[in-house]
Amino acid sequence: QVQLVESGGGLVQPGGSLRLSCAVSGITFSIYGMGWYRQAPGKQRELVASITSGDSTRYADSVKGRFTISRDNAKNNVYLQMNSLKPEDTAVYYCNTMEYWGKGTLVTVSS
Repeated sequence: QVQLVESGGGLVQPGGSLRLSCAVSGITFSIYGMGWYRQAPGKQRELVASITSGDSTRYADSVKGRFTISRDNAKNNVYLQMNSLKPEDTAVYYCNTMEYWGKGTLVTVSS
């Protein structure tokens, strides 16, 4: 079956960096677009970044210039490099492709 497993979340101070990873299995990873979403407490889930099979990327305005999405088709992984983190980036971050979702990884930005 299709599995998406996120890792790399944690507690970081404002201005810090984290790199999230999502390991994908059960699909031909290289032919599908991937996305990172996040959901903060009391808010709706929102798209943070996406990457197509051809490596075209899109970002939410709130993270442009700070976050970078990438993929490694040899490892079936998608990554989200997050720099200059802000308290408002605190959320559970989810990996997605098609109708499939991971369980999420918590990112907390706080001093």
